[in-house]
Parts: sequence; structure tokens; C-alpha cells
Amino acid sequence: MTLPLVVGVDGSDSCLPAVDWGVDEAVRHGVPLRLVYGSLWERYEGGLPAMAVGPGRPSEQALAEHIVASAADRAERRNPDVKVTTDIVPDDAVDALVRAGNGAFALVTGSRGRGRLKGLLLGSVGLAVSARAHCPVIVVRGDRAGLAGTHERILLGLGEADTSAEAVRFAFREAEVRGCVLDVVRAWRRPAHDRSGERTRTDAPADKDADSSEEGAPAAVEARLEAAIAEHPQVRMRRTTLEGPAGKILVDRSAAADLVIVGAQRRTGHFGLQIGRVSHALLHHAQCPVAVVPQRQ
Repeated sequence: MTLPLVVGVDGSDSCLPAVDWGVDEAVRHGVPLRLVYGSLWERYEGGLPAMAVGPGRPSEQALAEHIVASAADRAERRNPDVKVTTDIVPDDAVDALVRAGNGAFALVTGSRGRGRLKGLLLGSVGLAVSARAHCPVIVVRGDRAGLAGTHERILLGLGEADTSAEAVRFAFREAEVRGCVLDVVRAWRRPAHDRSGERTRTDAPADKDADSSEEGAPAAVEARLEAAIAEHPQVRMRRTTLEGPAGKILVDRSAAADLVIVGAQRRTGHFGLQIGRVSHALLHHAQCPVAVVPQRQ
């Protein structure tokens, strides 16, 4: 059974590019598209008479049906060959999408929702889903060039602890189906103390996503890529090691990328948002879509 690409829809402006991006991604990988809308309307309207919803106002159920129908129409107009299904889930949007991700090729969300806090750089749903889902999550954000995929370049941030083999494989697959260059970036930092124990820097906070030495960075890159290179020998790849904070480096380089990919860890029994500083920075500031790929359980 082919797993679908799931796109979360909510009627917001930001979900429109997410639907478009999801259609194109489904075409690239030859998978069906599933549009999911999570709503708690049944909890609030169940059993109430129609007039209780308010005179002249459509019910939340009618709104939900309109949202998914409009999204499906947009998807089919973008590419009529994609198989599209829709689902209205009577649950919180985050919980609905996280559960949908358990049987998904990947999850796609917009960068903002329908909430009143328009000034937020990233909507709470996108952030929470990225931090909880057990499948790759792509938050569609960025400038016109990044959304259109005109750079022909995929960016992989190779962190130390949270970039699993799954994130590396995901990056190579994306570069392969797009026929573009894979830019693998590894950040490194000078240690805050020298070998004698003396402090050498005051501006170098601990960064688990960066190597502690210039000499060790290239070797770490090669070790992490060996298996994926063997599986995808035709992928054109560029390796880069840079000194500095990984988050800032990747945000800056996202301006010339079509997708930036980072890994994530999922700790069993941990109920907080499981997302690192680098992923958090990219989800709020990247200039292209961001894929957060968790390690397999």
C-alpha cells in the first residue's frame, strides 16, 4: 500500500501554498494526496439546534466541508493526475495531523494558521506538528523563488546528535527526484576552552549541532553520508563545512535553496516539544520550505 502525502488545511492563506507544494511533491514521488482538516466543531455544536450557531452564520461543520472542498479543487486544478482524498477529523488540529502522520509518506503544513495572532512567525500548529510527528514534516514557507523550486538546490544541515540516517536518506531522495544538487552543510565551532582548561571564547555557547573542531568536521560529514552515497550514486553533492552557529548558517543559506532538511530526535515518554534550536530557528526564519525528519523508533 502506497502511503499518502498528508497536507493539513485550515482555510488560511498560508495553507494555499502548502496545498500547491504538496501536489508537486506527490507528483515527484508518485504518491496520493490526502487533505486533512482537524476541527473540534462536534464537541461544541453536537446536539445544538441550527439556530444556536448564530443567525446567518454557517456552522463550523459547513465551514470545514467548504475548506476541504476548496483545497481539493485547488489540488485537482494544479495537477488533475494526482489522486486526492479529503478527511475532516473531529479533533484538535495538531492531534489530528500527528495521528495522520503515523500512516503518511510525509506531513505538509503552512507556516501560519487562522488564529488571531497574525504577528507570529510560525503558527502553533506547524511548530507542534514538527516537534511531535513521527514522519517527515514539511512546513511550507519562504520567498517566491524558494516556493517555486527555481534554485535547483536542496540543503541538508548535518547536525551531530539529531541528524539520523533517515534524514540523510530523505535528503538524498529529494535531490534525486528533483534532479538537483544536494548541499550538505556541517557547522563547527572553536571550543570555548583550550586543552589547558583556559577559556578561549566568551561567545561560544554549547552547540550540539556543531563539531568542536575544524579538523573533525569533514570527517564527520563523510562518515554520515557513506551509506546514502552508495544508495544514490547519481546524486550531485557538495560538501561544505563552516565555522559558526548552525542555525544562522542554515537560515542564511536557505535563501538559495528549494528545501532545507534537518533531523530530529523523538524521546519516548517525553511530552514537551521535541525540537532543537536549529530546527526552531529554521521554522521561524528560513526563506524556503523546511523539512524536519525524525529518527525511526
